[in-house]
Amino acid sequence: MARYGKEHKQATRQRIVETAGRRLKQDGIDGSGVATLMADAGLTNGAFYAHFESKDDLVATVVADQLRTQAARYSTLPPGLAGLEEFVREYLSPEHRDNPAAGCPSAALLDEIGRCATATKSAYTDGAWTIVDGIAAHLAPDDPRSARGKALGLFTLAVGTLQLSRAMADPELADEVLEQGIQNALAFMR
Repeated sequence: MARYGKEHKQATRQRIVETAGRRLKQDGIDGSGVATLMADAGLTNGAFYAHFESKDDLVATVVADQLRTQAARYSTLPPGLAGLEEFVREYLSPEHRDNPAAGCPSAALLDEIGRCATATKSAYTDGAWTIVDGIAAHLAPDDPRSARGKALGLFTLAVGTLQLSRAMADPELADEVLEQGIQNALAFMR
């Protein structure tokens, strides 16, 4: 029987992480069992432990990966306030609200991450600060550290607004929440 090489194992692990990221954001951490996560990756349950020690290990890895991907995306925005406005409008869009599996892990998983093991909380903390630091660099390119508090406020405003909009049963009210969030964020940035 042929053994797979290191590259194949790493590619398989990354496929698990990416498919699990979408599923966890769609169905939640507690709503996603190992069997489902592995089936999404086209693998059997038995393959799971070749890549992760536990579901907690996978969740921490997914959270870190999702936030790293998000931060990388935001680093490609135009510099300054124009880039931040693009971020706000994209983040607080009906498309983002209506597609949590492809969106921000904070808005989709924050309540569950708060109840996770320390490794997941640590992965979240590191990733969230990377995003906040990226926002701060757009707010004050010459001295990002001076804008860290404001950046944290902007990030929390965006995440909370998206979560509230997702919770609304009335589509018009959900859209109004997003639009008001955009206006509040733009006023906050200036």
